[in-house]
Amino acid sequence: MADIPQITVDQVPENAAVLDVREDDEWRAGHIMGVKHIPLAEVPQRLDEIPEADTVYVFCRAGGRSAQATTWLNGNGFNAVNVDGGMKAWDAAGKPMVSEDGSAAAVI
Repeated sequence: MADIPQITVDQVPENAAVLDVREDDEWRAGHIMGVKHIPLAEVPQRLDEIPEADTVYVFCRAGGRSAQATTWLNGNGFNAVNVDGGMKAWDAAGKPMVSEDGSAAAVI
């Protein structure tokens, strides 16, 4: 298996193009404001919605699904990077999140 490019949450550039591949319930509970949400299973059918950028930073809850998405995207012409630890690491680092219903944002 090829090496998957990855970085830590502290290495994600400000204003980066971010793709969140978690499921809808995870997304609603807490996510990074302004990022694109496409559940992992829908990524192949929704390529036209992937943020246009030199690099797309891919998140999931802990890093497994985003690694799969990163591998798939890189095999299909994108420059994608997995964010190690995903939203759990983002939350642990105290980085800002929002929820869809206005409640306190959480990683589920």
